[in-house]
Amino acid sequence: MELMLSICIGIGLSAACGYRVFVPLLGMGIAAASGHITLPVEYEWIGSGPAIAAFALAALLEISAYYIPFVDNVMDTVATPAAVIAGAIVMSSLVTDVSPFLKWSLAIIAGGGTAALFQGSTTLIRSTSTVTTAGMGNFAVSTIETGMSLILTLLAFILPFIAGLIILFAFIFLVKMALKKTRQWNRN
Repeated sequence: MELMLSICIGIGLSAACGYRVFVPLLGMGIAAASGHITLPVEYEWIGSGPAIAAFALAALLEISAYYIPFVDNVMDTVATPAAVIAGAIVMSSLVTDVSPFLKWSLAIIAGGGTAALFQGSTTLIRSTSTVTTAGMGNFAVSTIETGMSLILTLLAFILPFIAGLIILFAFIFLVKMALKKTRQWNRN
């Protein structure tokens, strides 16, 4: 049961990394510093004062950059690999007392993969918004993405199983949408 709880928290935070890279890391640092979660020795630095301050500054800068037209599209390019790495770090720090093979398989596939999926979907949404509104609609997109990152981060800690279910349903929805688009492209 503890492993499932850790996986649900990790998947929730990894999905949040797909929306904003540093918001879930900040949440994780605060949770570790307050004693809400216990991190393995090699990840205790995440809950340190300097790390929390760095995550807070990075989150503020990241959120702010997404409100600058066209910079937001550049941020998506930079954020994609960063989100995958953050998702893997989050998952690997939460899944403990398992074999290294299972830990890193979950970190890369579930953590990094979930972050990549959500980051990829936000990139497509932002690109569509940029094309259809000349970037003017990106303000709303950025606000929703930041809100989703905050909500998923909080939900991962407060109701991790619900967060896991939401991510599962979102994953199924995104895969169905991708398959639908692929079929449309193949017809043309």
